[in-house]
Amino acid sequence: MRWAGQQLDAEAPGALPGLGSIAGLVRSVTTPEFRDVTFHEVVARSALNSVPGGGLPFNWTVNPYRGCTHACRYCFARPTHKYLELDQGLDFDRQIVVKTNVADVLRRELARPSWGHEQVALGTNTDPYQRAEGRYQLMPGIINALASSGTPLSVLTKGTLLRRDLDLLVSAATEVAVGIGVSLALGDEELRRRLEPGVPSVRGRLELIRAVSEAGLPCGVMVAPVLPWLTDSADQLDHLFGELADAGATGVTTLVLHLRPGVKDWFMAWLADDHPELVGRYESLYARGSNAAPSYRTAFEQKVRPLLDKHGFGRRSHHRKKPNPFNAADAAGGGGGA
Repeated sequence: MRWAGQQLDAEAPGALPGLGSIAGLVRSVTTPEFRDVTFHEVVARSALNSVPGGGLPFNWTVNPYRGCTHACRYCFARPTHKYLELDQGLDFDRQIVVKTNVADVLRRELARPSWGHEQVALGTNTDPYQRAEGRYQLMPGIINALASSGTPLSVLTKGTLLRRDLDLLVSAATEVAVGIGVSLALGDEELRRRLEPGVPSVRGRLELIRAVSEAGLPCGVMVAPVLPWLTDSADQLDHLFGELADAGATGVTTLVLHLRPGVKDWFMAWLADDHPELVGRYESLYARGSNAAPSYRTAFEQKVRPLLDKHGFGRRSHHRKKPNPFNAADAAGGGGGA
């Protein structure tokens, strides 16, 4: 989300430190439906974000929200909250920035003669179908704007709220290419509650995959992050891939946990509380950077490849049914929307 092009007329009363200087802030809102969560509503002058570097299969994204109530301890996007002078821990989970006019701005940008109708990805930073979407309902306008302009789109989400817009996405797919990706890495519901407390249940997301598939849309699944010594055993992965195949997933991508600075501290604090016996092993595994040691990643690839083949998700036939323009592996390091 680019803040430089937005404008502010006055500081919102009671704004948190730093938020009063964010261009476009209109008001800060709390509601009994979202305990301990504050929504910071902004009016933006830009919606499309250019992706730097050219290393991804898309060059443009739209992010209607900043921060995420999924509260995943490993979310790669957490450091972005530092730009708002908010912390990347609880503030990321509870101080949610909402671009209330994003659909209208997007329509204007897509109508420009210079727009090249390239694919636009949703859910590459924070989840567009997090719980806040139930309140603000920004996605229908975004989907309509993209489809009506002839712009292909992809969505990566952990949010079962996508089912609300499934008919709309099916309709959009008659006009443009539409890719759906669901993030589901933790098959253990108890671990999911401790590590992803705001994310819908495992069963709910399996049902979402089934609904997307039955609606005729391709549905890739991002099994990310895979957590060393917690969710990486052959038996665990075999069981999860089987459930994904039964639900109708058209592709599976696996990514080992990525711990960039800031995120690493937040995740390791959780690990020390929940699995103190693993702290030393993780410190050694991630001693040289954000990625797990090469030896671990090589061994993991050797383990996971035959399991993907077994369930029809082999790399040479990544999508078992319809081609999916959304390749979850290239989205953004295991968040998705994280």
